[in-house]
Amino acid sequence: MTDNHESNFDIYVHKLLTDSGINAEYQHTSITELQNALSAASKSQTGERGMPDFIATVGEFLLIIEDKADRDKLCLRDNDGKISQDVKATKDYALNGALWYARKILERSTYTKIFAFGNAGNPKHHTMKPIFVDADKIIELAEIETFGNFSPENIDAYYHSAVCKETPPQEIQQAELRDKAKTLHEHLRNYGQLGDKEKPLVVSAILLALMEQAHGFKLESLTGDDVHTDGEILYDYIEKSLKRAKVRPEVKREKVIDQFKLIKNRPVLNTVRDDLKKTPLKFFAEYINSNIYRAIRLGNSPEDYLGIFYSEFVRYSGGDGATLGIVLTPSHITELFCDLVNLKADDVIFDPCCGTGGFLVAGMHRLLSLAENDTERKRVKETQIFGIEIRDDMFAVATTNMILRGDGQSNLTCEDFLMKNPDDIQLQGITAGFMNPPYSQAKSKETQNLSELKFISRLLDCILPGGRAAVIVPVSVMIGKTKEDRQIKSDILKRHTLEGVISLNKDTFYGVGTVPCIAVFTAGYSHPKEKRVKFINFQNDGYEVKMHKGLVKTDSADDRRQYLLDCWRGKISDAPSDFMVETVIDSGDEWLHSFYYYNDEIPTEKDFADSLADYLTFEFNMIVHGRGYLFGVKENDT
Repeated sequence: MTDNHESNFDIYVHKLLTDSGINAEYQHTSITELQNALSAASKSQTGERGMPDFIATVGEFLLIIEDKADRDKLCLRDNDGKISQDVKATKDYALNGALWYARKILERSTYTKIFAFGNAGNPKHHTMKPIFVDADKIIELAEIETFGNFSPENIDAYYHSAVCKETPPQEIQQAELRDKAKTLHEHLRNYGQLGDKEKPLVVSAILLALMEQAHGFKLESLTGDDVHTDGEILYDYIEKSLKRAKVRPEVKREKVIDQFKLIKNRPVLNTVRDDLKKTPLKFFAEYINSNIYRAIRLGNSPEDYLGIFYSEFVRYSGGDGATLGIVLTPSHITELFCDLVNLKADDVIFDPCCGTGGFLVAGMHRLLSLAENDTERKRVKETQIFGIEIRDDMFAVATTNMILRGDGQSNLTCEDFLMKNPDDIQLQGITAGFMNPPYSQAKSKETQNLSELKFISRLLDCILPGGRAAVIVPVSVMIGKTKEDRQIKSDILKRHTLEGVISLNKDTFYGVGTVPCIAVFTAGYSHPKEKRVKFINFQNDGYEVKMHKGLVKTDSADDRRQYLLDCWRGKISDAPSDFMVETVIDSGDEWLHSFYYYNDEIPTEKDFADSLADYLTFEFNMIVHGRGYLFGVKENDT
């Protein structure tokens, strides 16, 4: 260790390695082969022994890590932009030194795959840069905040994704599903003449009927008969499917089945077409069975598949979601909610605006993964999932989604949440609330009761004291622009506790134009005045928009997510203020990171010199262009 600053940073890096389950040795290796390879690997290039700050083996990979206390000593590049390997570079710069060691090991050992890391800075302000090195190439990778991608559980998948540029199987499945949804959308429009709200209902109806293939339903029975139509046959099996799934009470089952009457009442769906040689309904059923049904039934993912269909139907019909009155939450956000509220096996989940059921699917998936036996799994499905949806069509889609996940017993109801008594809902033992409420409904004083804050307040009142709630809303909601909003914020703090607000990627709801944030609360306890609330800037979440694909996950997404959770859970308590600020709050504040942010990084001499140079360049440019008067320079002075 060169000095106390570098020593402190080494300790920080070692903790990150340990937290990721990586057993790294400090300035030493017990592996004889590596000892021999490093016997003449001095970074000073004198031919003497050299040793990285940390060295670890993870599976078939070797990790080489070099730390520097000065953030400017991360990497030195040559004139071609490559990582320099001259003596000054390998000795004084972290990434250059790590690369030097990696190459020496490749030359003199049987190790063939090495991740080398250059880390520079201090525990609060630092940069950690990995590269992959083998005998043929050097691949520079995205900067990291944790070593989670290099843990024994994740390193193989990360290597294939980040280094080999292979698409993970789950992403391939989801991409294929989206492509098939696009094609299905076209079929539903061209052959069924169906509107945007009708398409997901037809898909749901057919999926429910297909579930009865194990109990007598055959696609061959759809013959296009004029007396007993294909729609009537499907409708009969939908009723059986709902009964077999034990959807109850009777009024709920009738509410769902009523939404599917269009399949037997719409002549265009039940008439044999010359070009198809069958009815559109049979054509849709065959397509869905072979391309979609199997993916949903055989899959084991929290992904809201019907939500994917719905979003594709919206996107390919040219809508932005506003005309349909719904903003669908991406699956990486629904899963994040489970982590932010620290979902436990005995939690009871409630979503009062459940839409297609995305939050409930993710929550149920998490609870089932925590259950230890069949009895607990049965209890999850029967007593730990609650939801409300005001729209009849979306209620039918949400119920279908839960049935497809093996849960026909979910306590979903089709009602107006704001008309329900919170005390009655609380009696269900709600301990975790998830919500993406309707946006921008409070456009006047008359509709102020429909504001997002009103939904938040009502949700919190439905949760048992000590329970948690996470909501995703536009950032404008946390500002509290109107007098009414500021009053609701004040009322919330009188009865509940704000834990934190996370500002999200502006493209989270890609194509909708809403910039969102997540707010997390503890219900039932007045917000202490001295409580320090977390405000996090998570706009750089590792997801980006790609042409023709929309919002996609990059190789840095898992690392960014883990860093967020480490900060949220207090494992990292001294994060830089540009990422997280912890502070006391008032109801009149804007509950956003941007409101509380301050720059806590002390400028370096180089920063000062750069700023001075920028200013002098600006002043010179203004004078040259005849604006010297801005600086007290008279025209005849020039």
